[in-house]
Amino acid sequence: MRPAPVLSGMLLALVVATTPAGREHNEETAAFAGGCFWGVQWVFEHVKGVTSVVSGYSGGPLRNPTYEQVGTGTTGHAESVRIVFDPAIVSYRQLLEIFFLVAHDPTTLDRQGPDVGSDYRAIVFAQDTGQRRTVTEYIAELTARRAFSQPIVTEVRDAQPFYRAEEYHQRYAARHPDEPYIVINDAPKVMRLQQLYPALYRR
Repeated sequence: MRPAPVLSGMLLALVVATTPAGREHNEETAAFAGGCFWGVQWVFEHVKGVTSVVSGYSGGPLRNPTYEQVGTGTTGHAESVRIVFDPAIVSYRQLLEIFFLVAHDPTTLDRQGPDVGSDYRAIVFAQDTGQRRTVTEYIAELTARRAFSQPIVTEVRDAQPFYRAEEYHQRYAARHPDEPYIVINDAPKVMRLQQLYPALYRR
């Protein structure tokens, strides 16, 4: 049997450089805004099949915003998370279910828990037409079966530029699980994830 050809260093570098980000090994990307990104990130870090969750800012025109700028509510950005996942393990539809039923309250406008302002509004950033169709159908389903006592106000928007938040925000809840804000607002979400989706939950 002939041995497989060996790629030269230059050719191998070219192959790696041209592989689309977030698409290695058939991975896909999702992006959600659902209030403070600490808790949303923590929830999805506990989902099997999710390989990366990054906190950041999306939805507004300002490039490379800072936390202080976004907090003024004038940038158009919302605190968001970008998720890379393996659809062979967890589907986009399942991520949507977790987002709507665990990670945020889709009936509160410009607010999640104690955090108020447009930078805490809820948004699904559809990465392509397939995701847009899936989220539109899912919201219609939730509405038809009256899953919530109030109307769903979570926005659905096409993908927007995503700006990674400062490093001290990354994995904040996981690094500070005993902080009162985390205990009160975010730990219950992780517990709910474990209760509602035990097959998808990972420690």
